Amino acid sequence: MAKYAGIAFIVVILAFLLGFIPMWLKASRSEKERTAARDELRISEIQNALASATIDARRGDYERARQSASQFFTALREEADRGAASALTAPQREAAGPLFNQRDNIVTLLARSDPASVDRLSDLHVAFRKATGR
Repeated sequence: MAKYAGIAFIVVILAFLLGFIPMWLKASRSEKERTAARDELRISEIQNALASATIDARRGDYERARQSASQFFTALREEADRGAASALTAPQREAAGPLFNQRDNIVTLLARSDPASVDRLSDLHVAFRKATGR
């Protein structure tokens, strides 16, 4: 009787594992997809802030453009500082480094309502897209 109980126990454990392993694999795959989607969303939000700044500056709403540009630089800095946990790959983080050099100049131009800021923001947007491969 104890022999049958041991065999039954092993069969139950095997049945459990046969059900558990596919679910674990599916959950692991879903976790990777969710992480990839979050990373894509973070990069899109950063790009959206820059696009908003560009559009607002082109429309002459320099204060709103300044706020969006500041938001872009802050979000990009935060993302770059996350290191390996960043949505940006190491080459993208490296390529984004020179973009930060333009921050003070662009924000100052926007604060002065200088129309030259539109071209600077457009160039920055192109550089960001090139850096991120978007």
